Amino acid sequence: MEFHVKLVAGVVRLRRSLLLCAGALLASSAAIFAVSPRLLAMLQAHLHQELAFYTVAEPFLAHAKLSFFTAIFLLMPLLLHVLWGALAAPFAIAPAARAAFTLATSGLFYAGASFCYLVTLPFGIDFLLGFGSDSLKPLISIERFAGFVSLFIVSFGLIFQLPVFMFFTARTGIFPRRRFEQHRRYAVLIISILAALLTPTPDVVNMALMGVPLYLLYEGGILAMRFSGID
Repeated sequence: MEFHVKLVAGVVRLRRSLLLCAGALLASSAAIFAVSPRLLAMLQAHLHQELAFYTVAEPFLAHAKLSFFTAIFLLMPLLLHVLWGALAAPFAIAPAARAAFTLATSGLFYAGASFCYLVTLPFGIDFLLGFGSDSLKPLISIERFAGFVSLFIVSFGLIFQLPVFMFFTARTGIFPRRRFEQHRRYAVLIISILAALLTPTPDVVNMALMGVPLYLLYEGGILAMRFSGID
């Protein structure tokens, strides 16, 4: 009976947290919408792109997408705090460990997003647009540009959290450290597939810009388990 009471209480707390996150995302998106033209101009200047729109509603939708993904970017520590809070009870995560997991995943998220913004996106977009010519000029949709860039930056940040979740699965006994060590070849294959799917171009250079850091993070997760004495 006590277990069921704790389970119901945990579900109620998670529901409240999710509602809080949804409300925070909506409120933040609405607030950011007011400055979204400046954000879009910053992205255009950084990536050296001129944009066009093809429907009446497209500029509004572009700013709405950019505002929403920017809100996710800014609120990621809160979202991760809720995630680790949901995992705390069933996996008996102590408050100090929960705070450490939240801090580590937040830091890696922003590191991955920054790497994408500063390195991967400029290289990838320059490569793609390099196929243009005097007779073939690019006309880039403002909505697709805002959606692609925003989603790509957030996705890059999320996959950079790999070592922390590796550490978590090993610590809780879901996937022991030796499995990660024994299945490096499969990790390389999966990382290569992810790099091919998520990078803006399929060339080796841009795939390496994602794949190499991801594999280093994979090895970093294994090293963290070893230093912590996790088998």
